[in-house]
Formats: sequence, C-alpha cells, structure tokens
Amino acid sequence: MSIDSADAILRTGDQELALPVLHATQGSDAFDVSKLLKETGRVTLDPGFVNTASCRSAITYIDGDAGILRYRGYPIEQLAENSTFLETSHLLIFPGDLPPVDLWRAADRRGAGGF
Repeated sequence: MSIDSADAILRTGDQELALPVLHATQGSDAFDVSKLLKETGRVTLDPGFVNTASCRSAITYIDGDAGILRYRGYPIEQLAENSTFLETSHLLIFPGDLPPVDLWRAADRRGAGGF
C-alpha cells in the first residue's frame, strides 16, 4: 500500500500500521481503522460513538450535531414536504438528480415501473 501524505501511521510497540485517509464528499475525512484489530489485536474506544462513522454511504449524509440529514444531497425536510413517495424512492434507488417533471408525469401515468 502506498502511503498518502495525509495518511496516518499508528505505532504500537514495534508495529506500524498505515491508516489511510478516506476522503468525504461532504463533512470530515476519516482514517480507515478497519485493519486495526486484525493487525494489532487492539480496538479503538469512542465513548458515546461521537467520532465514529459506522459505514460508507453514497445515499445518506448525517451530521447529528448540526441537525443535518440528506438523501443524495437533498435535505430530508425538503423531500418530506415537497416530494412524492415515487420521487423519494427514485433518489434512493438511482444515483443522480430527480428526473424532469415531464418524465414524472409520464411515469406516473404508467405506474411505478414507468421509468
């Protein structure tokens, strides 16, 4: 593995473990510690789970402290107030933006499989 200049190196005893940086699309970048237990026999401690991302997501961005929840970049409040079930489902299943309104109307006439 090549070490990026932004990567961290964890030293414990005579071992060194590279912790690669995972670049976020939004929010803070992360150090990948997924090999920590296997390589060192140790784990991280994060009381309250306040500085730990549990997964990667191309769909959802969450920042609980700031009260932010987005699906594919759209604020959840906007989707809840202004979007139909079909529109929200489309965002969750297909990457990218919502199709233009004329496509929605045509799809709506044909039913859920209209795209």
